[in-house]
Amino acid sequence: MQRRGFLKLTGAGLAGAGIMSSAGLTAVAAEKKRRLKKCLKFGMIREDLSIKDKFKLLKDLGFDGVELDSPNKLKDKEILDARDSVGLPIPGVIDSVHWAKPLSHPDAAVREEGLEGLRRALRGAKTYGATTVLLVPAVVNETVSYDVAYYRSQNEIRKVLPLAEELGVKIAIENVWNQFLLSPMEMARYIDEFESPWIGAYFDVGNIVNFGYPEQWIRILGHRIFKLDIKEFSRKKRDELGTWSGFDVKLGEGDVNWKAVMETLERIGYEGWGSAEVKGGDRVRLREISERMDRIFGYTA
Repeated sequence: MQRRGFLKLTGAGLAGAGIMSSAGLTAVAAEKKRRLKKCLKFGMIREDLSIKDKFKLLKDLGFDGVELDSPNKLKDKEILDARDSVGLPIPGVIDSVHWAKPLSHPDAAVREEGLEGLRRALRGAKTYGATTVLLVPAVVNETVSYDVAYYRSQNEIRKVLPLAEELGVKIAIENVWNQFLLSPMEMARYIDEFESPWIGAYFDVGNIVNFGYPEQWIRILGHRIFKLDIKEFSRKKRDELGTWSGFDVKLGEGDVNWKAVMETLERIGYEGWGSAEVKGGDRVRLREISERMDRIFGYTA
């Protein structure tokens, strides 16, 4: 690890840890409205509607924005017409290639395909007016060791950072169940070693609950967090029904300590987007998601 990155991590992350341990988490002032914006993934809309009508539905249900995969098979003109006529922004896109063509793959040709997918996602984000591209940076498995995935993916990502800067679109690394970046300290280090403002974290709240505590990750990652994925997880369901069953719980009814999460977001000064990434459905289901997010964000009791 480069000395500069280490100093940034220890100086910011660990100093923050000292502040939190001495002060503790305090209640957020009731009169201060939380400044988080509600978003969800376009694929969660399960009604047979035009793109424009899907955007209008989300607007009517109280969502502030919608995220799309990129590359995708949708027509840019229809997306932009829907965005502009409805007034529903697209704050971010999700790289649709990163799982199939990971930047940690042993085959250089596959990695290049993954890089091209990331380039297209960055350009798509620019077209949509989005500020971030969500990226799963690497996958660790029996054929790709942890250390190789770490340095190989960093080397590949560095190749597209000039394009990200040119387009004004940031790359946001997501924490997922890919056997990689398994602690907040390491995720902070991974990001800091790029020494670039164009790369940070897309923090998934629910993904952490299986092996950690989201509020701790948020405090340590701090300013590195560009955006949030909002989902829930139940350790009880995991233990009784299997690991993936842990996600089968409604927002606010699992083991995420949303009070601590929101208070920690306040402490680090986060005021950005929170995007639901849960089971979608029709307008009834989407309305329920919107209302539950309002309660989590502190907009309603």
